[in-house]
Amino acid sequence: MTISPLSRAVAAEFAPETTYLNTSTCGLLPRRTVDAVKALAEENASGRRNGSGDFEAVDRARDGFARLVGVGADRVAVGSSVVAHVGLIAASLPPGAEVLAPEGEFSSVVSPFAVRGDLDMRYVPLAELAGAVRPSTALVAFSSVQSADGRRADLDAVRAAAAAHGARTLLDATQSAGWLPLDAGAYDYTVTGGFKYLLCPRGTSFLTVTEEAQEDVKPVDAGMAASEDPWGSVYGPVTKLASDAHRYDEPPVYLAYHGAEHSLALLHEVGVDALHDHALALADRFRAGVTALGHEPVAADTVVVAVPGLGDRAPELQRAGVLVAGRAGNLRASFHLYNTEADVDRALEVLGS
Repeated sequence: MTISPLSRAVAAEFAPETTYLNTSTCGLLPRRTVDAVKALAEENASGRRNGSGDFEAVDRARDGFARLVGVGADRVAVGSSVVAHVGLIAASLPPGAEVLAPEGEFSSVVSPFAVRGDLDMRYVPLAELAGAVRPSTALVAFSSVQSADGRRADLDAVRAAAAAHGARTLLDATQSAGWLPLDAGAYDYTVTGGFKYLLCPRGTSFLTVTEEAQEDVKPVDAGMAASEDPWGSVYGPVTKLASDAHRYDEPPVYLAYHGAEHSLALLHEVGVDALHDHALALADRFRAGVTALGHEPVAADTVVVAVPGLGDRAPELQRAGVLVAGRAGNLRASFHLYNTEADVDRALEVLGS
């Protein structure tokens, strides 16, 4: 019998002790990633390493992400959080610029714009996002998959509307990169937190910037990591920034990135398409089971399943060893490569009891 790369990966890398259906909050770390983080931590503790980590490991993680989302590594900047990356873009807009976003969008996507106080923030229902773009819109900021309920944005329609009106696009792919194919080069900017579906340690975040859009973004966090010659830029102001998206690099969280390169390698071994089919089938099974129990989940073609009105049952499920989340009144279950049909059935059993 042929064993699929996905099955081999699960057997070798994961041994969850719970029914873990909460990747939209935090993905499980593969064993190889844990080993890499432990190895670096031990070296830092013992004094065997000259420095706290390697730029080379960071660049391998950068390259792994770039290949996953279809852009060159020169278009990817690394950092520690989505909100810091969004903050770069927010800082680049002129006063009075109009930013369009969905109602109920994740805080990290909209707060850096909102707190400036001198931008024109406009919010519309997700389904109306493309139709709400107008000539005065400077930027459309939105997630490919909504954190609260798993709904997917109409990516083609939003891109077309933005192009028609000369607006730039900022896509947050945190809830989709890894299981949903993504062409990051189709957007002016993308931001992706690595600690969910990319299975990386927290402290990894990836920003992509097209060459054209790079002209608008000031590297306000620039330090030696953002220079053309990092080790030649240790003292005094950086005299020459990197010519590509590396100019937006933050000083890396080495422990996180030493692990991230291995998590991303695992996703390449499994393949986005295989992960998509596996996780989506489990999500569909859960939706059908929840419907059979008399509830009405949010209609969404994603691996994130939200059931309105049941958010307060998340603690009950956790006590039974089933980890889900309560978000905006919804019970939210989310699926990845380490989940099985038995996980789905266990969650339904507890919900139905």
